[in-house]
Amino acid sequence: MNTYNTISVVIPLFNESKNVYELLNRLTKVLSNFNEYEIIFVNDGSTDDTLEKLLKISSNNKSIKIISLSRNFGHQIALSAGIDFISKENAVLMDGDLQDPPELIPDLINKLKQNYNVVYCVRKNRKEHFIKKICYFIFYRIIKMLSKVNMPLDSGDFSALDHKAISNLKKFPEKNKYIRGLRSWIGFRQTSYEYERDERYKGKPKYNFISLTKLALDGFFSFSNFPLKIATMSGFIITFFCILYILYILINKIFIGVAPQGWSSLMIIVLFLGGLHLLVLGIIGEYIARIYDEVRGRPDYIIDFTNNI
Repeated sequence: MNTYNTISVVIPLFNESKNVYELLNRLTKVLSNFNEYEIIFVNDGSTDDTLEKLLKISSNNKSIKIISLSRNFGHQIALSAGIDFISKENAVLMDGDLQDPPELIPDLINKLKQNYNVVYCVRKNRKEHFIKKICYFIFYRIIKMLSKVNMPLDSGDFSALDHKAISNLKKFPEKNKYIRGLRSWIGFRQTSYEYERDERYKGKPKYNFISLTKLALDGFFSFSNFPLKIATMSGFIITFFCILYILYILINKIFIGVAPQGWSSLMIIVLFLGGLHLLVLGIIGEYIARIYDEVRGRPDYIIDFTNNI
């Protein structure tokens, strides 16, 4: 059997009731050209009727599989849960809001056939708010600059992976997952596929400022120790200038007989050093919090129930 004709599609869903039927219609049209396929929907604690619709459509199609988590664990953990249940030779990871067009799946698999292990999609244009575009633009370039891993610019979770890449992604036990970073970290032969990211089909985006900030921090702290180096360098620089200032005071006192005075200058120095200390403690705290998450040994997610698996 041609292994490229067997495919799993992993889609995390959180309150995507308005998109479920359209998403399934477009997916089944595309996947009907494959010999074997499975669609793994991960219900990430939806509070609308997303799960009810999923159960309804899966009752008539055994290729539609459902993993329902006990609560909302977050997009990256839900995606990781779906990856753990992949059973086919190849897989496509995508979002459920139809910003990632299902019609591109055959093109991604054709790219895999060219002896690649990973095909990641690069957004050449995203139909989103201007400010959000700017934030994403800055984020991807900062993380590429700081990371020890070669992170492709403007690439999200939308990607195709072969069996070797899938089996290695399943091995990661870390709690604060950043899938697109782990995908780069595993190495192997990888290539890009440019596409135009569509607008959300229906509903509101689930990533708000807080969740996007957490995702960015997971990317920074999981793949770079540069923030710690900044803290160390800042300490050396401030110490150096403090020594210069002390020498300045001593020289004025010895040769001029007057030491610099002033409440304002003193407060500026105190507040500056206090702010720097808090910044450094915050950076260290982020790393310690992630270590704490790992050593507690809690599971990444808890499954309420599964269907067709």
